[in-house]
Amino acid sequence: MKKPAAAKAPKTPAVPVEGQCRCGAVRLEIGFPARWAWHDHSAASRHAHGAAYATYVGSWRSRFRVTEGEDLITRFVDDAAGTARSFCARCGTPLCFERAHSPTMVNVPRALFEGRTGREPRYHIAIHESPEWAYWGEAVGPLKGFPGVVWERPRKNKRRDDSGLF
Repeated sequence: MKKPAAAKAPKTPAVPVEGQCRCGAVRLEIGFPARWAWHDHSAASRHAHGAAYATYVGSWRSRFRVTEGEDLITRFVDDAAGTARSFCARCGTPLCFERAHSPTMVNVPRALFEGRTGREPRYHIAIHESPEWAYWGEAVGPLKGFPGVVWERPRKNKRRDDSGLF
């Protein structure tokens, strides 16, 4: 005997998480939880953000919206790469990154959100493009006389023992 089909529970709408640019003129929101999160070490993101890497959260396009300042958004479209990057025209903050091959997703810099987005960045994209000067978790200590500043102590060169050579 066949069991009756269980009625599907209606999807609960995503709770919005709000983010904004540096100057606050552009405000946006994504649905909580974000789809996924990652660190992008690619040269393109490094140059767009002016940092060793950029951390993004991915949102379904249907759960992403600009709530304020849409007229202040400027876009850089790279037709060859099939990407578009949006920025605040007033303060220059990167706002989102879109890819032609993934039209249902919008990637938003994690730093735009004060609170939680529902995903931790556990993935690394293009890590082979990471610059040699990027910080990789080396031990740091406080820099005397400069509160809030830490530094990597220089590595001590081991003295070679040449006495046994001759």
